[in-house]
Amino acid sequence: MHIDSTLQIGAYHLQNCEDYLFHDNIGTNRLLCAVMDGCTMGTDSYFIATMVGKLLRKIVKERHYLEFIQPSRLSLSEQLKHIIQQLFQELKLLKNQLQLEQREMLTTIIVFLLDHNAGTGLIVGDGVVSIDGEVTIFEQDNKPDYLGYHLQEDFEIWYTKQAIMNVASFKDLSISTDGISSFMALEGGETDLDPIAYLLFDSGVLEKKLKYLEHQVGLRPTDDLAIIRVRHANDEGAPG
Repeated sequence: MHIDSTLQIGAYHLQNCEDYLFHDNIGTNRLLCAVMDGCTMGTDSYFIATMVGKLLRKIVKERHYLEFIQPSRLSLSEQLKHIIQQLFQELKLLKNQLQLEQREMLTTIIVFLLDHNAGTGLIVGDGVVSIDGEVTIFEQDNKPDYLGYHLQEDFEIWYTKQAIMNVASFKDLSISTDGISSFMALEGGETDLDPIAYLLFDSGVLEKKLKYLEHQVGLRPTDDLAIIRVRHANDEGAPG
């Protein structure tokens, strides 16, 4: 699989990028990828978005080492649930250890576990998922039901209420924070170019495409943006 990613601060955010992303192999054939978007109305939201990514990295490393001893026989859905349960517990522990308040724990998360050409994903809050050109926009009227609202609840009950996407097969899969919907012509220019289609469908490197959008087309995301795109080797296309 070919993995491309990008993280960019939005034009309307002057101090910190409140988005974060993470991807890494978990075991021999499986890949975990996630994008997070800290709540702008929260407190130090860049911290919790980054912390979720760091915790996922810790979880993936632990499970990757265990694979050498005893390869996992869990299905994708079962393993993703185990990962999110550990994340849930780690966040609860972190909140208590650092005496964090709820408004410091507010981040969306889209996380996918991929194996060859199949996958399963969890979506908590706003964001975008694209699978072979079919885009699904998760939008909650700018009032996402953040994971941080539910850390004192029973995990099993919470998990059954979440949006889960099971993908039987794919050639080109992207996950993004909702910043991908925030592109504007900040200098007053106009264009018919669709940034979502350009970034998630067309071949080419994401960083280069963002520079093209800004310097050639005059479009920039006003909100922070995190994108991960995963394509199979025979579907990479020409580099951009």
